[in-house]
Amino acid sequence: MAHELLSRGKASTAAMLKVECGRAQGHGPQLLDDCLDVVLGPDKEVDDRDVVEWSRALLAGGESFEEFTRTLRSYDDASVCGLVWTANFVAYRCRTCGVSPCMSLCADCFSAGDHSGHDFNMFRSQAGGACDCGDNSVMREGGFCHRHGRKGCQSAPTVPQDLLLLPALVLPRLVYTLLRHLREEYLPSGLLSESESPNPVQKAEKLLILLEELTKMGDAMRSVVTEVLTNRQSYQDLNSHSELQNNSGKVRWDWSYAKYQSVLESTRLHSTFPSHEVLALGCTTATDQNATLKHDCLLEELLFWTVKYEFPQKMVTLLLNMLPHQDYKVAFIKTFVQHYSFVMHTLMHSHEADTLSNRIVHISVQLFSSEELVAQVLDECHLLEIMVHILLGMVTTCLLKDESGCVLVVNCAEPVLKNNTYWPLVSDFINVLSHPSVSQRFLQDRTLVRTWMCFLSFFQGMNLNKREMTEHVEFESQTYYAAFAAELEACAQPMCGLLAHCKTPETSEYTRTVVHLCLEALQYWFKVIKFVDEPPSNQLTFHIPLHRYFSMFLSQAVRSQQFDLDSLLPDQELLAKLMAHPLQIQACLSEIHSNMWVRNGLQIKGQAMTYVQSHFCNSMIDPDIYLLQVCASKLDPDFFISSVFERYKVVDLLTIASKHQNAVLDPEHERPMLEGALTFLVVLLGVRLHLGVADDEILHSEMVSQLCMGDKTHSSLLDLIPENPNPKSGVSLGTGYFEKVLSAVADFRAPVFEPGGSMQQGMYTPKSAVWDVEFDPVSVILRAVYRRDMQSAMDRYTAFLKQSSRFDGNPWPPYRERPPLHPQYQGLLRLLHCKTMHIVLFTLLYKILMDHQNLSDHVLCMVLYLLEMGVDSSTESESTREEPDTEDQCYDSWFPSSSLLNNLHHVISFVRVRVAHDAPEVARQVTPEPNSAEQAPQKSPPKETAQVFSLVAERRRKFQEMINKNSEAAAAAGVFRRHSGSRPHSGQARSFGAPMLLPQQLVTAVLEIRESMLSLLVKLHHKLSGKQDSYPGPDADRLAPLTHGDGLIVIERILQKAARRSCQNEQSLEEICYKVTPPVPPRKNSPGGSLDKEERRRRARERQKKLLAEFASRQKSFMETAMEITDPNFVATEEDGTTMETLGVEEALFVEKLYDCVICGQQTASTEQRPVGLVVLQQATSVLGHRREGDTRIHLPTSDDEQLYQDGTCSSFYDVLLSTLQKHFLDSTCLQSVSIGWEGGVFVQTCGHTVHLDCHKAYMESLKNDQALPTYALEKGEFTCPLCRQLSNSVLPCCWAQSAHRLPTPTSIAMCRSLQELAQEVQTKQETLGDFPTGSNLTKEMEAVQKSIRRVTPHKFTEYSKTPGSPDNDFLFLHSVARVNLELEIVHRGGSLVTRGAASAPRRSCFSQLFNILALGIRCYRIDMAYNPWVHLTQTRLGADMMSSKVEQFPVPLLFRDPCSLLLLLVLTMPQPLDKDLFGCILQVLFTLVHTQALATLSLCMGPEDRAAWSSSTCTQQDTWTPEVPVLQKHLSKVIGALSTGCLYPDNGCTQSDGTSQGMWSQLSIELAVRKSCLPFLRVAALLQHYLYGDDMPSCQSADEEFAVLAVYLVLLEVPRSSDEDCHNLTGHCLHWVASSDELLGQWCFEVTTFAAGNAADARTLLSMQCKAWAEPHLLQLPVSYNTIFQHYHRRPCHACSKVPKDPALCLVCGAFVCLKGACCKQQNCYECVQHTQLCGAGTGIFLLVNASVVIIIRGPEFCLWGSVYLDAHGEEDRDLRRGKPLFLCEERYRVLEQQWLIHSYDHVNKRWGPHYNGL
Repeated sequence: MAHELLSRGKASTAAMLKVECGRAQGHGPQLLDDCLDVVLGPDKEVDDRDVVEWSRALLAGGESFEEFTRTLRSYDDASVCGLVWTANFVAYRCRTCGVSPCMSLCADCFSAGDHSGHDFNMFRSQAGGACDCGDNSVMREGGFCHRHGRKGCQSAPTVPQDLLLLPALVLPRLVYTLLRHLREEYLPSGLLSESESPNPVQKAEKLLILLEELTKMGDAMRSVVTEVLTNRQSYQDLNSHSELQNNSGKVRWDWSYAKYQSVLESTRLHSTFPSHEVLALGCTTATDQNATLKHDCLLEELLFWTVKYEFPQKMVTLLLNMLPHQDYKVAFIKTFVQHYSFVMHTLMHSHEADTLSNRIVHISVQLFSSEELVAQVLDECHLLEIMVHILLGMVTTCLLKDESGCVLVVNCAEPVLKNNTYWPLVSDFINVLSHPSVSQRFLQDRTLVRTWMCFLSFFQGMNLNKREMTEHVEFESQTYYAAFAAELEACAQPMCGLLAHCKTPETSEYTRTVVHLCLEALQYWFKVIKFVDEPPSNQLTFHIPLHRYFSMFLSQAVRSQQFDLDSLLPDQELLAKLMAHPLQIQACLSEIHSNMWVRNGLQIKGQAMTYVQSHFCNSMIDPDIYLLQVCASKLDPDFFISSVFERYKVVDLLTIASKHQNAVLDPEHERPMLEGALTFLVVLLGVRLHLGVADDEILHSEMVSQLCMGDKTHSSLLDLIPENPNPKSGVSLGTGYFEKVLSAVADFRAPVFEPGGSMQQGMYTPKSAVWDVEFDPVSVILRAVYRRDMQSAMDRYTAFLKQSSRFDGNPWPPYRERPPLHPQYQGLLRLLHCKTMHIVLFTLLYKILMDHQNLSDHVLCMVLYLLEMGVDSSTESESTREEPDTEDQCYDSWFPSSSLLNNLHHVISFVRVRVAHDAPEVARQVTPEPNSAEQAPQKSPPKETAQVFSLVAERRRKFQEMINKNSEAAAAAGVFRRHSGSRPHSGQARSFGAPMLLPQQLVTAVLEIRESMLSLLVKLHHKLSGKQDSYPGPDADRLAPLTHGDGLIVIERILQKAARRSCQNEQSLEEICYKVTPPVPPRKNSPGGSLDKEERRRRARERQKKLLAEFASRQKSFMETAMEITDPNFVATEEDGTTMETLGVEEALFVEKLYDCVICGQQTASTEQRPVGLVVLQQATSVLGHRREGDTRIHLPTSDDEQLYQDGTCSSFYDVLLSTLQKHFLDSTCLQSVSIGWEGGVFVQTCGHTVHLDCHKAYMESLKNDQALPTYALEKGEFTCPLCRQLSNSVLPCCWAQSAHRLPTPTSIAMCRSLQELAQEVQTKQETLGDFPTGSNLTKEMEAVQKSIRRVTPHKFTEYSKTPGSPDNDFLFLHSVARVNLELEIVHRGGSLVTRGAASAPRRSCFSQLFNILALGIRCYRIDMAYNPWVHLTQTRLGADMMSSKVEQFPVPLLFRDPCSLLLLLVLTMPQPLDKDLFGCILQVLFTLVHTQALATLSLCMGPEDRAAWSSSTCTQQDTWTPEVPVLQKHLSKVIGALSTGCLYPDNGCTQSDGTSQGMWSQLSIELAVRKSCLPFLRVAALLQHYLYGDDMPSCQSADEEFAVLAVYLVLLEVPRSSDEDCHNLTGHCLHWVASSDELLGQWCFEVTTFAAGNAADARTLLSMQCKAWAEPHLLQLPVSYNTIFQHYHRRPCHACSKVPKDPALCLVCGAFVCLKGACCKQQNCYECVQHTQLCGAGTGIFLLVNASVVIIIRGPEFCLWGSVYLDAHGEEDRDLRRGKPLFLCEERYRVLEQQWLIHSYDHVNKRWGPHYNGL
């Protein structure tokens, strides 16, 4: 029955089954089941075409599948978009709209939503994702697009029941077919990789695509699929279904199910960590060791095989496409959590862990971002327990034991940590903890928190570093970054997630629980490592996460939950232990910076920098500093200070003796370690991050610190400001508040382009007020990654003081008064008021005063700052209180009390020191006076003590007191204290502190001091100032010292504060100032030395000026003598070396120019045998070819409706012109009539430096022999100028002499020679070769340069003749080179010669030298006199005779020829140098041609009425202001009349007007149009005259004056005309006819009309193409927003392969869309960008990379990254769109890019070029 039914065809069978299944009592379901047994039977392969086609037909129920899809989508009422994407998909994230930080939107939903003014960015998805539009659990409804959310699904109709009838019945069998295939084809991972058969998932691709199409049909179909996938009964029936038609099928079916059961049985949810280790740590697992997976529905098994096959992308996409359906989402998250342990086990054993991690996160981020979903599986599936125990199990697979074999710590070299395999699990855990309810549930479970502490303890002490003492480490391990990444991601980020939800008093118990469990874990850790009081010396680990958890939760408790600090702290002994490891890290940081760990390699410095780096400091150094601050505030201050200096190993340095011995530190390490200890104390006492400072103040301080170290871009500042390490915790600074603080402390500096070529981005620089009152060196020290950062801040601070005239010297760091402390941390100030600190400060002040070694100004600066902080924190009441001298007081105390105000004026008379027997103190020791009230204590110290005051002994005594006190308290309370380990013996402890010296090596000496801290400060003031009595004493009326200054101001400030706070200090200061004599050595200079120094400087400058003047005078005298020897008529007239040779007023003047060779340094003339050349760069150019007629910029197309056409460019115009001419006229005359080079022309530019040609050859040889690899192509003649280092590739020889002629005037022409005579002379000289010496070195070099010019541009741009190899090609090419260089200079000047005065060209020009070389090349060619254009221009009837003769092809009519080309042609063919009178004659003759062309072209634009009126206007003149017919009007009438005789005008048959229709074309409008047409010729002629004869360019201030000024300059006009008559006929006054104007006009027009008789259309075309005025070339106009370009082009397919290119690019010159590095467009081993560069720019290309927003320049065989013309709102680039911020066009940068293109300066400006090997 089934086979018979299936034979009817797919559509009919499906339609019948749909009808049968719709009947209530029909047999449709059974019949369908029978058909499916055949269609989807076990004997069918899943990739069989019939399987998919029959499935599509049955699902559609008789319709076409496409129609079925459209119908079903019309009923779609899904409120969530749910579009699933894979890696590298471009999506958007709006932080303003997002509830979850994982929110993302597709481009369509983002564009359709309203996100204006929001904080959003575009990003490329790394792991894939899905669109959350419409999901209010992830984003706010205000950000939904109009298609999604509750508003978008209100109007959807109800789905008909019969539409989904067959899909509900077919889908279970279809999904089961997929599962059966996956069962049968499964092989273990090792066998699967070795198998040669196709991947099972790839084999089922067609079926997966069909299922994916179903999931995209809308919410109705998703409901059906959800029911199918989650139906338990259906899954049970499918597994038990075994009724097959034959036994073989049944065996196969049973075999697949049995294989599935076997695979499922082998997959156990076993824990991966050793159970005995975990039990020892008090941890238990939440899962059964022998539990196995059990599947109850199709969804569970489908996910199981997805995991087994390691998350193939097609299956992942299929599962995610269903997430918009809420029921499916709930079922899927439960299934995913059920398989979570299995997923992570698969990840750990995968060979492609990176790819697998992305696929896992692709799924999990969609599930765990919703708090509602997570809450559903929290209790039901034990989500938190599963995650924590899997994490613990994952970590325990990579544990190692220490040397004792008992301490377990992770091994960072294991793949789990090294490859970040834990990242997906940690990411999910952080995501889950970001939900408040989940985080609170976690903190409520003490067992779970204790397990988490067990997990953290495995990271405690990881990556232990041991200092290499003898040899350099052989191998530098790079695993340290894995350790930092593990602590940040696995420890710190979850911590921040928990802290974010412990801010209120209601959550105080959670904080207390974490603090107590942290202490419990730390006590156990101390016990395991057998720690007593000091870490092992020369060992360092930066990783103590348990300490940091304790520190951060302690800070949170005091700050946000008003805990009493003492109620959370342990006893003194444990607190001292907590202090040890963070203090060890700070001391080792100084050791690393002091190069004591240099033998450990660079990786140890990398760890030190990472520890303080902005991304880690919030979770590393900041908690460590806070913990040390807590310990310092609660421990005995003497103990703490002693511990600090002992840990920094500088105890032996703190002695009054001038010399000491240190067995621990080398002498060169003592000073940096002392500076490190003092810096640590300054930071400890100065930093307020966790001591009561508000968040806004912290942000303000952090921003000021970063800006003071250097100007920053907005993005770098955001990156450098320490923020919460967990972005999902919800703790963020907020963009709005960030901007507010930034605007308050910084000024924005707009992006600029520096002359050197580097582009500066928009930067923020500190305001002046910041330097004045907010610059805090303490904060800068804390955040400085490199030492140079602090120095940079000080340099900038010094520059500010000098610029603002605050202080001219070298200022000290402006340490400022600290903000008040939180009341619970007031104990921190006890460090400043303890005797140990005072003794250290006194000792250092004394040693600095006595110039002891190893003490710097930096030490003094910090000592003074500590003193100032102590004085600031003292009160007057403390100064009157002294401690009694009790018996239990330390025997070696120097001061009577702990009050700094009291101890400041206390005098230390004598000090006993232990020194070597040969020390200078032994010889001058004194006996203490027994009756002195100020002497040191008389109690004799024991002989075994090293010195009177021992920091080591003091610290040990205090620590023992703490132990004893804690033991007594514990015994009294009956509490058993967990304390194990014995005290280290003296030798062990001694190794950290004082040197181990034998007693017989030292002797006791008593030194007389008789100083107090006040007296030391006064003497230091005298010493620093170098003056006697520099400190006048305390004065109440004296103004307070300035904040900014050096040590003098700091000391004055301290003394003044001390005097104000204590009357006794004020009295002591007065006595000291009265008695003290400053210990300043006598100065070598006299008292007036400063004045003498200034006088000496003045006199030195005068002597230098006098010597330079004398040298210049001698040089001038030498040059005069040298020139007189060669020519007695020489006279020098200028000081700058300009020379003139006077032979007579009527004779020509000759100048022999001298050149400086930048290689040999000689100054010589250019001679025939030793010529001098100009260093130049020759390059091909197509800039002129991209000019257009209008000045309107062409816009880059950004929509499918916009098109860009290239037929309006200059290059296409001249191509059409030349091809039209060659079609009708003699080829040789065609090549004379135009210029080429608009595409592929040669431009020559110079840096202006000259070299001898023989020196240049030697220089090139030296470059070839240089071993260094050059960045330029030597084989192509490229080199860098020896002086300025600009790229060059040739040297233009300078001619041997330049002649200067009298400047001709109109009167001189009339008086000397007539225009006809000059015209005849021009024709005569054309037949005479120029005087070019042959065989000389100069000629040879010039010929070599000609050849190099031809090689610059591709051959296709030089071959235009119909006859290949014709000399006419060379002739055309050479004079076109001159035309191209002149036209480009006009472009460089702005398109005209306006606003350029008598100054030289804007850039150095080499046109004169280039012209001589071109003239030398053209002299080889002689124009056939029969076709000589000069004869046609000056003689009548010749052209008419030629046009009427019987020849195959006529010469080109003069009116069809380019006047600029004729000008260069005629000048270059004349003998050089050319007389200026002859040059003027040529100009005047050619101007008549230009004028006539302009009138003829203008007549074509007129209507028949206008032409008739103007042709008859000589008889009926309407203008009343002129008494006679103007020249312009007369010539226009003649031209129209002459051209009307033929067929040129298409409307010649109409009647003439009566001359009254001149409304449109008035005389003034015609005059202006003619001027516009003539201006291009005048500009070229003016520049040519300027370079040939050295005339200064005329001054022209406006465009209206340009024509008249140039006409006067070119002697076409006698004087500028200003009257109305003259202004309306200015062009007519410039005409100078060499023959009868009527005859010449008639002849030129006859040539045109004769040609038009048979080719009227082409004649009109050719005539209309004359006198074109081209606008400046421009790059394309780009849209303001970069998103417009990106959205249109980044998904645009390639024209060659129709695939989306990986790196699309846009040509900014022509707008072409090309593939960068796309192999699909590769031709002849050359990629598309390079090909397009040759076509569009003759080797120069400018491309915008669409996916990177960067512009690249291709120049010949090299390329460079130019930068970006699109910047964000803060003036920054976003290369590769990594930040994804909105970008906007920077007009200034784009102008710079365009200007560099116009002036061909890419080679000079951009320095980072590299070869592209045709691979772009």
